[in-house]
Amino acid sequence: MTAPLDGAPVGRRVVLGLLGLGAVGVVTGSRVQEGLSRALAPIQLRDPTGLTSAIPVGDTWRYYSVTGPVEPRDASTYALDVSGLVDRPATYSLADLEGLPQTAFSDTFHCVTGWKVEDVPWSGVRVADLLESAAPTGDALGVRFRSFDGTYTVNMTLEQARADDVLVVLTMYGEPVTHDHGGPVRIYSGSMYGYKSNKWLSEIEVTSDNEPGYWEDRGYPLDGYIGE
Repeated sequence: MTAPLDGAPVGRRVVLGLLGLGAVGVVTGSRVQEGLSRALAPIQLRDPTGLTSAIPVGDTWRYYSVTGPVEPRDASTYALDVSGLVDRPATYSLADLEGLPQTAFSDTFHCVTGWKVEDVPWSGVRVADLLESAAPTGDALGVRFRSFDGTYTVNMTLEQARADDVLVVLTMYGEPVTHDHGGPVRIYSGSMYGYKSNKWLSEIEVTSDNEPGYWEDRGYPLDGYIGE
């Protein structure tokens, strides 16, 4: 169960103490790193400064939220809207998404800040399949992914969003996507850095442009391809 995310922002003394703990984890190996990563998740998710994400836990997960705490969504009431410049807008429940053809593969998650997590098993619905069902209009050029945190957005061109490795992810490691990882549903784009794979997905909007999303507005590359 995810620890509560409410409370005061993380203070400087806490960050300094955790930096020391993280250094111990790096020295002692992957199991300790993974344990530290899980333990840090509730703290990192209520730290919009991002300072706790600098804790050296090695190549394992860090947990980001640009808003601080994000209210979880119940899987039984979750809904994903496909909207915008489409002939057939739709709203999908989690059960609807689970009933669609699934794509599964293992891939390495790359953060633009340098850390990575290798061989992550992802499974879900190709964004291309949802777009095909929605039938984008002739004016459609881009796709905007929105998070239910109310702030985070990611943009791709229509062509980029139709790539085979762009998924609406329903499971990671063979289990439902946890809230800490952006569940119950998130995006994953295998060819792009992690900031293009937004968590807590609530809407896929087909647009007439390819405007920058949250991090692109703050200087990150609009394409976000790994190695570029």
